[in-house]
Order: sequence, then C-alpha cells, then structure tokens
Amino acid sequence: MNLIERSPADWQIPPPYRLRTVLLVLLLALAACFAAQRVEMGRMLSLSGEALLAAVGLREDSQVLSGFGKLASTMFPLQVSERTEVARIEDFDRNGLPWFSHLETIEVGEPRLNPDTLAMEEARTRREYLVEPLGYLRHVAFKMLETIEIAFWATLLAVVLSAPLAWCSARNFTSNRAAYVTARGLVSLMRAVPELISALFLVLAYGFGPIAGVLALALHSCGFLGKFYAEDIETADDKPQEALRAIGAGKLKIMRFALLPQVMPQFVAYTLYVLDRNVRMATVVGLVGAGGIGQELKGRYDMYQYAHVGTILVAIFITVFLLDQLAARLRKRLG
Repeated sequence: MNLIERSPADWQIPPPYRLRTVLLVLLLALAACFAAQRVEMGRMLSLSGEALLAAVGLREDSQVLSGFGKLASTMFPLQVSERTEVARIEDFDRNGLPWFSHLETIEVGEPRLNPDTLAMEEARTRREYLVEPLGYLRHVAFKMLETIEIAFWATLLAVVLSAPLAWCSARNFTSNRAAYVTARGLVSLMRAVPELISALFLVLAYGFGPIAGVLALALHSCGFLGKFYAEDIETADDKPQEALRAIGAGKLKIMRFALLPQVMPQFVAYTLYVLDRNVRMATVVGLVGAGGIGQELKGRYDMYQYAHVGTILVAIFITVFLLDQLAARLRKRLG
C-alpha cells in the first residue's frame, strides 16, 4: 500500500482563536468596563488600596480600616451574659432564680424636675437586676435551634413538593405536553422569586414568626430541587428502564427499581446542599420578621448592640460548620 507523502505545509493546525472570538472577548471586556463604572469598582479598588497602604504603615488613615476598627472595638468582647431589670420581669419569683444567676442592686442617677425650683436635679435611685452569666448565650442557642427547625421543615416540604414536579418535568416520564410545560413553569417560577421577596409577602399574610420563613424557603427550595431532580431523571441510563419495559413493568416499577438506584446518591447530595443553604438563608429571611436568629440579629443591629451581633455571627458560623461536617459524613456513607 502506497502512502501519499505530504509536505509539512500540508499539515496545518487551526489557530487557537478566530476573529469572531477576539471580537466577542473585546465586546465582553467593554461591557464589563461599563458595568464596573456603574457598580463603583474603581472606588472600591481605591479604598481597598488605601486600606492596604494604611495597614503596612505607608498611609496615616483609611476609611475602610477606621470603619472596621470601630466595628471590632464595639463587637468584641462577645456578649455572653444578660442583665434584666427585675421591675420589667412579669411574675418575678425571687425564690426560683435560673441556674447560675444572681440579683444585683446598683444605684443610678436620674435627672428629675424639682417642682419647687423648676430646675433639673439629679436624683439617686436603686435598681435591681437579674444577672445571668450565660443568659444571652442560652437565648442565642434557642434562636439557632429555631433557625435549624425552620430550615429542616422547609427542606422537608421542598422535597415533598418537588418530587411530583420533578416527575412531570422529566421528558422521559411525562408524555403529556401540557403537564410537562406546566411543571417546568412552576419550577422556574419558584426558583425565580428570591426567598427574601416571598418572605416579605408571607409575613403580611401569616404575620411575624417562623411560618413565613418555612414557606418562603420551602417554595424557593422546591424550585431548585425540582429542576435538579428532573435533570437527573432525564439523564439516567435508559438500559435498565428498557429491560423492565420489555417485561411489561409500569412507570412506577421502572422508577422504583431502575431509576431510583441510579439517581438516589445525587438526590441525597442535592437535598443536603439545600438543607445547608436553608440554614443560612433562614438567617436572611429572619431579617424581615420571618423568625429565627435573623430576627434577633436585626433587632440587636438596629439598637447598635454590636457585641450581641458578634455572638450571633459566631453562633451562625459554628452551626453552619457543624452541619457541613455532618452532611459530608452522610454523603461519604451513602456514596
């Protein structure tokens, strides 16, 4: 067999990029520069550079470092104890104080108007306080528990609601075009509305509290899980399903014995991710009154009690870290 000899000029490697690619990159760069001006990226870089120079001693002062310094000075040390005036405690029982707590009496001066001289004078009064060394830490722990409960129930409702939507959103299991389009539309709608926006309306309907938080997170999570579940159902290996169809198995049996064993590890991973995300987002929806630690965070921030805010942030970090470790162990065991 004769081989046709070719010169090196005949072997040509196409260029790594073409004119269209270059023009597209330039267009994207121009759009990015235009967007950078609108979001003040230049000012951000300038202020960050000033902060870096101030940190190494090449500049006297920086707005960024000054702001962080004031925040750190008021946030630390973290608030752990709680002091409550006895007069504000309803049905206070002196004989049934909480564990490790004690009563403290202090004398304070209050300006009062003298009716005889019509002058403001300082009057000394005694106030009694209930001091709980770990009182605020216990309060934050209960609020974090409520936040985890909100995230858990939101995830559970999302799984229950997304299962039929995922079934109807998968082309290989839905022959009805109208059902497919309707399911896809519902999944997209739930995913398109942010949790914070839906929480605002749900708070108006259900009032302040965890109900609005659970429903807001559940609806948004249902949109994500419905999309993820449906895509895995569509891309699953079809050979086991064809084998069951050949012996006359129905869709439910095919789903149970051919499909679920393939997609269940991904389903568990998606669900654990959504649970982890809901714990964090439960804090955000709490800012609008939807219960949990976010509601406590918003109240303390509005009152400039940054030591309390620091305690809440540390509690959120510890909770998310522990849940992430737990989810990693579950994924490893199920995988």
